[in-house]
Amino acid sequence: MLLQYTWKFFFNSKKAWEEIRDKDCSITRCYLSYLIIIAAIAPISGFFGTTVVGWQIGDGEIVRLSTQSALLIAIIYYFSVLTSVLAISFAIQWMGKTYGSDIPLAQGVKLITYAGTPIMLVGILELYPVLWLNLIVGLLALTYTVYLLYSGVPILFKIPSDKGFLLSSSLVAIGLVTLVSLLGLTAFFWDWGFAPQFV
Repeated sequence: MLLQYTWKFFFNSKKAWEEIRDKDCSITRCYLSYLIIIAAIAPISGFFGTTVVGWQIGDGEIVRLSTQSALLIAIIYYFSVLTSVLAISFAIQWMGKTYGSDIPLAQGVKLITYAGTPIMLVGILELYPVLWLNLIVGLLALTYTVYLLYSGVPILFKIPSDKGFLLSSSLVAIGLVTLVSLLGLTAFFWDWGFAPQFV
């Protein structure tokens, strides 16, 4: 049930978006039945990968994080994903009027949650933190996420394709701003003593 739309996106994304549009999903229900589970994949995998498996640069020693440090990072990572989905959903609701659609907040949450599924699922690779592998597969997942965003906006919000393209492009820009903001917060936290502790 949890991943039913994920498989449909691969074979018929238009039909999947139509089903999601017609699905009754409040913000609470979207969060509790789907997002809190799928958003936990990467933080849990990252915790295990950085504390148990570790990573290596070239022929150097295997590097691992302390359990306490990795746990703190995983918790912050998890809540950052949940908060980012809600923040971008508010931006969708705010921008909807510009593009001729009165978009409820729950629809924005649906869009970001389901379009972001590939990038959240690929977080399983953090179990084995190899930079080149995570980068290549992550870029493929990001590409598919952007495709789902562009294909889903006109269907989910019932707006013409040209306005959907503009709204999707705006959302990509907002996503990039959100990412840069999270990187800035990371630097801030590291400066205040929350930097990773290696073992």
